[in-house]
Amino acid sequence: MEKELFDYVAERVDVLSVSGASTQVTKDAALAWKEAVAADSSDAAVEDATAKLLDILEGRPTTIDGVIAFAQGPAASMFGEEAAAKMLEEQLKRKEEGAKYCNCDACTAASELLAKFGRIEL
Repeated sequence: MEKELFDYVAERVDVLSVSGASTQVTKDAALAWKEAVAADSSDAAVEDATAKLLDILEGRPTTIDGVIAFAQGPAASMFGEEAAAKMLEEQLKRKEEGAKYCNCDACTAASELLAKFGRIEL
């Protein structure tokens, strides 16, 4: 894997491994990628670790419709009515502008990785 692409993946893996918005499965997958490339940095090993990470990330970024549903439902009890309304307004605007996925740091990192490797379209 070229250095530029490796760095691109590594930056997003760093986000996924520590983000409060990442699920434990996502954090574990990101950490497994880091451990795998630290143990063997050959192109084949990095590409294998990256493929495994991408397999786990598929289907994980929350869709824009999922974020909207969250803002319309449980967000109010979790964050308060005002924050939920603001979230809903922002996400509806993003959807109008063509956004397909959640814009939290974890979903952004995951969707960027998946798009970079042709697994989804942004």
